[in-house]
Amino acid sequence: MQQSVRTMGMVGIVGLLLFIFASPAFSEQRCWFCAGVSGEGAVSSSAASAKASEGVQSPAEGYDIHVQAPHLMANGEVGGPFHHYCKPISDTVLQCLLFESTDPKAKLVAVEYFIAKSVTRKVLPLIKWHRNFHDHKVEIATGRVQVLDMPPDQAAKVAEAAAKTDGIIFHLWHKDQVIPDGRVSIPQSLGHIFTRPE
Repeated sequence: MQQSVRTMGMVGIVGLLLFIFASPAFSEQRCWFCAGVSGEGAVSSSAASAKASEGVQSPAEGYDIHVQAPHLMANGEVGGPFHHYCKPISDTVLQCLLFESTDPKAKLVAVEYFIAKSVTRKVLPLIKWHRNFHDHKVEIATGRVQVLDMPPDQAAKVAEAAAKTDGIIFHLWHKDQVIPDGRVSIPQSLGHIFTRPE
């Protein structure tokens, strides 16, 4: 009896999914969650402009510092280079969204935090620092890091500020995955040295 109820439940769920995927609305849109982005019922760019002119802000705004760098992935391979779009969220933390390309529809694959060495070196045991963090001064010295989309003098100031931080990366969407599966890895910077941090 229990087995047949379970089977009927599965048949009901499968039937519902088939109904949804076969419906004209789904086949025309192909993106049920995009209703507010494109097509009928879309939020227009003028509505977005109106919000901006009213001074309405969201946490998604302000990722204007563009840095490109490769990473040493958890499996030992070199990944990237990744495009980091960053913004300061406090006096001691810069938060970055990482993408594989600059395409407007690029997947968010990772998040990196640049944290002032004055904080990380006080609160982290050395073993945890080595396992999860890297020194941006060392990474920048490898020549593999590029600060993009700004004049060279400004880029040099950004690099100088970044050199005073340690980084930790949380990689969420791994190479060759169709979707993220919940696995999170912590890559390292290329050039990470396992010595006592300054």
